[in-house]
Amino acid sequence: MGVGNILYREKLIIKDINKIIQKRGLETAGKVQNFIDSEVMRVTDPYVPFDSGTLKSSAIRHTKVGSGNVRYRTPYARRMYYGTHFNFQGAPMRGAKWFDRMKANHKRDILRGAIKIAGGKK
Repeated sequence: MGVGNILYREKLIIKDINKIIQKRGLETAGKVQNFIDSEVMRVTDPYVPFDSGTLKSSAIRHTKVGSGNVRYRTPYARRMYYGTHFNFQGAPMRGAKWFDRMKANHKRDILRGAIKIAGGKK
C-alpha cells in the first residue's frame, strides 16, 4: 500500500481470540464468571427474605458457580420474589425483588471486581 512516494508495510499480528479470552479469565465458567456468581450470592444474601433460611440457602444448593445463573429454588421462591403484600422479617432490607434491589446498590462494585480480575481498566 503506498501513498505518494511513501510505501507502507504493516504487519498485523492478532493472537488467537480463545487464548486472549482464557488469559483474561473470560471463558465460560472462568474466573471472572465465578467471581460474579459468588459475589452476587454473597451481596444478595442480606436482601433475601428469611424465615427458616431455606430460601436463602437454596441459592447455594441450586447454583452452579460459574454458570452465570444464580438460582433460588423453593416452592415459594417466585411468590416471595414478586410478592409485595408479605410482612418480611428483616424488612425493609429483606424482601421482594431482592436481586433487583441488590443490583441497584452493588452492581458497580461487582463490575469493578470483575474488571480487576480480567486485568482491565475502569
